[in-house]
Amino acid sequence: MKYLRKCLVGLGVLVLAAALLLWFLPVRWVLPWIGPQLHGLRLQQVQGLLWDGQAGQVMTPTGRPLGQLQWKLSRRALFGEVQTQLNLHGAPLDFSGEMQGLPDHRIEWRGVNIRAELAALLPPTNLPLGQPRGKLLLRVDHALLQGGWPLQLQAQAEWKGATMHTRNGDVVLGNLHGQAQAQEGVIQAQWHDDGHGPLQVDGQLQLSPLGWRLDATLHARHTDPALHHWLAGLGQPDAKGDVHIQRSGGLAGALPDAAATNQGTKPP
Repeated sequence: MKYLRKCLVGLGVLVLAAALLLWFLPVRWVLPWIGPQLHGLRLQQVQGLLWDGQAGQVMTPTGRPLGQLQWKLSRRALFGEVQTQLNLHGAPLDFSGEMQGLPDHRIEWRGVNIRAELAALLPPTNLPLGQPRGKLLLRVDHALLQGGWPLQLQAQAEWKGATMHTRNGDVVLGNLHGQAQAQEGVIQAQWHDDGHGPLQVDGQLQLSPLGWRLDATLHARHTDPALHHWLAGLGQPDAKGDVHIQRSGGLAGALPDAAATNQGTKPP
């Protein structure tokens, strides 16, 4: 009986020690296992616990610094309930939001706010229409993802000082606004200008795992040669100077008609 009692006491001490270790687990100890899950991002100057910690710097795979990261991870993750809050602050990028893991490999995001300085964040590329520049502000009130695809989505975006950097110089587009919704995996997005910039924009985009469809009308408000030249690369203007863009891919016919959808949601 004494031997059994000693074994039980020893087992209890081991369980308690393991529980305390997990409860106060330093993030440095698990960083070698976390690293491969970051898709090439590297955490430097890591401090704190796995459940409440920070990284003094987050680096991209190309070695570009993004900023300081702080996180809080619920200890319910020990029981399979993943809940985390992330805050990233840096010169090229700000990010904050709350994420929760759900059954069936689904992920739910709430209260996501992103500020991206496109010139500093995007790598230099030689795109036919130029490289986007300006400040992108994105707010995601709710997003339900499965396999990385949004099953549900409520988001708003603003592209301040929208500019396309081309080989012939910068093409100023103005300030653009957009919003996106998703239901049952079908994304409906709309965007427009603020009504005062050099470019008038009215566009709609539908996306699903089966296909996509883009409908947009662009019109230059001013006689900017650079803007008119850039628009000519998108399509031939009509008699009013409007450039109509209609593109689709995949099984686009399976997507709901955007005009009918928007008409059904317009206020009386």
